[in-house]
Amino acid sequence: MDRRPAAVLVASGGGTLLAMFVFTAPLSIVPSVARGLGAGAIATSWILSSMSLGLAVALLPAGAIGDDFGRRRVFAAGGGVLAAGSLLGAVAPGPLTFIAGRVVEGLGAAALIACGLGVLGHAFPDPAGRARATGVWGACLGAGIAIGPVAGAVLDTAAGWRTLYVVATVLSLGVAVLGRVLLEESVSGRARKVDVTGSLLLGGGLAALLAALTEGRQSWTSPLELGLIAAAAVLLAAFFAHQGRTEGGMLDLTLFRRPALVAATTGAFTAGAGVTALMSFLCTMLENGLAFTPVTASLVVLAWSAASVASALLTRRLPAAFSGGARMSAGLLVVAAGLVPLAFVTPGSGAGPLVGGLLLAGIGTGVVNASLGREAVASVPPNRAGMGSGINNTSRYVGAALGVTVVTVLAVHPSATPAASLVDGWNVAVLVGIGLSVAGAAVIAALSAAARRDVVHTIGS
Repeated sequence: MDRRPAAVLVASGGGTLLAMFVFTAPLSIVPSVARGLGAGAIATSWILSSMSLGLAVALLPAGAIGDDFGRRRVFAAGGGVLAAGSLLGAVAPGPLTFIAGRVVEGLGAAALIACGLGVLGHAFPDPAGRARATGVWGACLGAGIAIGPVAGAVLDTAAGWRTLYVVATVLSLGVAVLGRVLLEESVSGRARKVDVTGSLLLGGGLAALLAALTEGRQSWTSPLELGLIAAAAVLLAAFFAHQGRTEGGMLDLTLFRRPALVAATTGAFTAGAGVTALMSFLCTMLENGLAFTPVTASLVVLAWSAASVASALLTRRLPAAFSGGARMSAGLLVVAAGLVPLAFVTPGSGAGPLVGGLLLAGIGTGVVNASLGREAVASVPPNRAGMGSGINNTSRYVGAALGVTVVTVLAVHPSATPAASLVDGWNVAVLVGIGLSVAGAAVIAALSAAARRDVVHTIGS
């Protein structure tokens, strides 16, 4: 690996690590943040979901704009936007400003993730080098998830939760500079044109959908909820219709004729809606259901995320004959097996029985993360690497938003014994996550078989 690809990997991995650090850091300190801002139940739900909204809305546009206008330029801009959102969080006087800052953080993180993965496809064109690079990228994804909750809990205990957002502001500015210095500019080579209509339709549709999922935790039948669902359906239908008749739009629908891309998209959605959503809620369950301290809860979750880092780095050592689809399917099955001990928690459970399952689930998650990173760029033409990354990551975070909503609805409900009720609901949510992981593995296996048949047919022709 020469200096330039190594430098690209440092910038790409660093940006992804920071994005996930900022995404997960508040998960262990939500009660502190809510108290500090005077946030009620609805505002607290938005504190949990707001960055997902920014991510989901911006991932696909950021990847497409990076392809056409320069991935380095968009990556560096993403670091600046992430810094601005973090600064808003640090100085927020109340929940509204804080939630707005988290949405802005999501917009910036989207640019870092989509274009960070896109530049890897450009810098590592050969399959072996790309496998190594995406393994490191997947490890950085897991490392950000690992470090975030622990850092959030420690900083909250030592200096207050606002310190976390000051640190995030400084680190984001550093990543912006890192991108400008280490990355070379790369573009798709096609005529430059921003699909403004498509961006507005997709952004509005996803925003309405995720807002509906968040508000739905309070009531699924209110006029606001029904209006958001209707708006999401209309806007997203209009987006796909627009993309179907627009040449050079942000989403090339013909790419979905590729079974490999559909398999990667399925894997991303399944990972987001399953294990990622469960791990996003795990600190809440441990603190409120099992009376763990925030630091202890974040260290328990570290077992999962640390295992995913090691696993992602080692995934590149799997035999080349073990295809991307096979890796994703196997990884999801390992995740399902690891989640089994987490489905039988009682209010008196200690950390020990959970850690073994979390380690196993982390191993599976690392394989999935590394494989998704590779398949996201390998399943599309080289000049559409940013689009492939955007499709993949949009699926992941829409899935995560949907999954967190399902977990919350199943786990949180009125009860005379709230802790026991939370734990019982958590167990049901984990069983749902296990079923989703197994189903996702089966669908990916079928799609991978179809992709192999397509290759054989093409060679035969």
